[in-house]
Amino acid sequence: MASLTGAASRLLPAARFTVSRTTARFYFSSSSVSPLKCPKSSPLLSHVFRYQKQSLVRVSSGSFSTVASAKSAASDPDQLKSAREDIKELLNTKFCHPILVRLGWHDAGTYNKNIEEWPQRGGANGSLRFEVELKHGANAGLVNALKLLQPIKDKYSAVTYADLFQLASATAIEEAGGPKIPMKYGRMDVSVPEQCPEEGRLPDAGPPSPAAHLRDVFYRMGLNDKEIVALSGAHTLGRSRPERSGWGKPETKYTKDGPGAPGGQSWTVQWLKFDNSYFKDIKERRDNDLLVLPTDAVLFEDPSFKEYAEKYAVDQDAFFKDYAEAHASLSNLGAKFDPPQGFSI
Repeated sequence: MASLTGAASRLLPAARFTVSRTTARFYFSSSSVSPLKCPKSSPLLSHVFRYQKQSLVRVSSGSFSTVASAKSAASDPDQLKSAREDIKELLNTKFCHPILVRLGWHDAGTYNKNIEEWPQRGGANGSLRFEVELKHGANAGLVNALKLLQPIKDKYSAVTYADLFQLASATAIEEAGGPKIPMKYGRMDVSVPEQCPEEGRLPDAGPPSPAAHLRDVFYRMGLNDKEIVALSGAHTLGRSRPERSGWGKPETKYTKDGPGAPGGQSWTVQWLKFDNSYFKDIKERRDNDLLVLPTDAVLFEDPSFKEYAEKYAVDQDAFFKDYAEAHASLSNLGAKFDPPQGFSI
């Protein structure tokens, strides 16, 4: 789903959706926080995975220990509201909108509509906090997002990781100037790393047949062509870093000075501002310093995709409406809610 920013700027990590070093993330690129590779074992991971002092069970997850709740539980609405304010402050100081969007997308984007059982079906269940999934090729660098959010999780122990990831993603879009996302909460977390989905469910940015690949991946999630194009518009935020995705320039005139860690190649000039510039820039393709992946270009080549891409290039209101609906749908994929209907904040 690929492959994924402050209020006046855009930030979306281009999501690397493939296991190969030569392929890129589909949606969000790198964040503005300092790039860190996700090692097989790292002191940072031990620091990142500090958990709340409640009823906890310690489980082994590869080269470091993680802690999981003994029992999944719904999030507390008041704590979610407070966590949202802390996320806004984080965005205003760290300009980390893109990587937070990418985190939410990558946790939800593993959903398979053909699998009924939870959590085997994947989706928004907080599994991305575990090292085994964090080490998937498509998730390179997302340890940075966990490091940013862990203090908020520690502060609000009655908020699930699944809800926190999706809250952070939606808040990042809104604070970057994007539409308000009609979110609901109450997602339950998986408990152990054995419940993580297998690698390979996230999209690739440079497949041999981009249109077919996008449909294979997003149709598996139950999404349609309009949603594919609308969600692709999130590339209006962020940068692709070649050391993570294999795509993009090391830096451009738009990224050499940050904000955040400099470098990477953006899809748009104002890559921390959420608007419809992505569609305009992809259509015109006049600036060599702006990134166009095969999965971007195909939006104006495939007849069905092109209908929506052309519309969004000239009508930002239409893009915002369709994006908000698609983002909300993505954030609910595969989730198990308590209460079953979820709740709003």
